[in-house]
Amino acid sequence: MRRKPRIPPAPLPQRHGVDPVRIRLPREGSWATARAYLVERLAAGDGVIDTMIGEGLIVRADGRPLTAEAVYAPGMFLWFHRELPHEEPVPFPLDVVYRDEHIVVADKPHFLATTPRGSHVVQTALARLRRELDLPELGAAHRLDRLTAGLVLFTVRPGERGAYQSLFRDRLIGKEYEAVAPYDSGLALPRTVSSRILKERGVMAAREVAGEPNAVSGIDLVEHQNGLGRYRLTPRTGQTHQLRVHMSALGVPILGDPLYPVVTGPVPAGDFRRPLQLLARTLEFTDPVTGRAHRFASGRTLEAWTSYEAWSARDTGVRRPGPRAGGARDQ
Repeated sequence: MRRKPRIPPAPLPQRHGVDPVRIRLPREGSWATARAYLVERLAAGDGVIDTMIGEGLIVRADGRPLTAEAVYAPGMFLWFHRELPHEEPVPFPLDVVYRDEHIVVADKPHFLATTPRGSHVVQTALARLRRELDLPELGAAHRLDRLTAGLVLFTVRPGERGAYQSLFRDRLIGKEYEAVAPYDSGLALPRTVSSRILKERGVMAAREVAGEPNAVSGIDLVEHQNGLGRYRLTPRTGQTHQLRVHMSALGVPILGDPLYPVVTGPVPAGDFRRPLQLLARTLEFTDPVTGRAHRFASGRTLEAWTSYEAWSARDTGVRRPGPRAGGARDQ
């Protein structure tokens, strides 16, 4: 059995709270130079790799710049900083609910991604917290959708990250969400929704398919007013968009959802008018490192419930939903 290679520490510092990109050259290949591999395999424009090499921006594990003539060495690690895309600043505060020497719990606003990914790099909760708290080794124990607000757990020490991630993997953490959606007088609640959800790479929306269930959600109605319901959602699994898919399948899609039940297209950058009315309200767990019992609650509110007219006025096409009649299908 081949031993997993030890990954050396990054020879480049973080930039704006973002780690450098790490590449490991494949063990098998016919490239004469490391440059040839990078030119062929990286999705970079003409001359980009040569420019980066010429400016000393790609470095080896010991920090020495890669040269154009460097012989291809199987298993070699290389690092560089990617060119950061322009990002519209997310103009909402990222509040720290709790912090000790092991964890940070943050109350994330809508529209802020949890970790760097795709076009969201600097404008992410992880990058912001690394900068604001001066914790360059901070890592995320789990992720929350960019459009969802609420509590996210981060780890301070890289060596302890796996212990906290296992809380989510082994379902040892209590999570409760809150959502605002249309009220359906014929929808019997509380109930447990169980289905198989498939999220394909490159496809924006997930979908339910036939097969053994891999997504289970508890759904309950807390209260209703003027055609709207405030719902308590308790996911027992962690599939992508699970709560959004299940609410839509019941005929009560969460307000402000651009994907369910219909994909309406990406929201333009800088458009923060109508946030998805979904909030990760509480996290509850026993700390796997300290043994301490934790329960955290978000201080945020869902605007469509407390001030629907203000929330909907930002989009003149939105009208308050009327009460729904008839029952949604059982799952």
